[in-house]
Amino acid sequence: MSSLAEIAPQFVEIAHRIVWANVATVDPQGRPRSRVLHPIWEFDGESLTGWIATGPTPPKIAHLEHSPFVSVGYWDSTHDVATAECGATWHHDDETCTWLWERFANAPAPVGYDPAIIPVWSDPTQPEFAALRLDPWRLRVMPGTVLLTGQGEALTWSGGA
Repeated sequence: MSSLAEIAPQFVEIAHRIVWANVATVDPQGRPRSRVLHPIWEFDGESLTGWIATGPTPPKIAHLEHSPFVSVGYWDSTHDVATAECGATWHHDDETCTWLWERFANAPAPVGYDPAIIPVWSDPTQPEFAALRLDPWRLRVMPGTVLLTGQGEALTWSGGA
């Protein structure tokens, strides 16, 4: 088992290179549902936090009310894989939403983008925009070389549920 300090930088490197993640929730009937979203991750040396700028749609709201957890998966054509199992918390307040809007707008490419390109978002204080905070309790990073050549190793960290 790896430490968070060991795995988080590798996780963020893969996540911010791949950018788009498959994010799964569970509906009230216990069925998984996936969608492709664009998280941004921050590691301060002690904790890793992800943020997603997203619309608080009825399915996402219902799923997270039923089970406030998400599974986030990244994969690319070199078979690099990074996964995060996370607690998920909605933030609708203007301060957090404005901070996240600016965070994406000022982040370097490819993870950074102007949120105003989304047609239904004109500013971060409108009800169609929300911040979804991700607090990982488990991470796994596996470079494609592990699968393709047997070189390197998969890293796993678990901080509890």
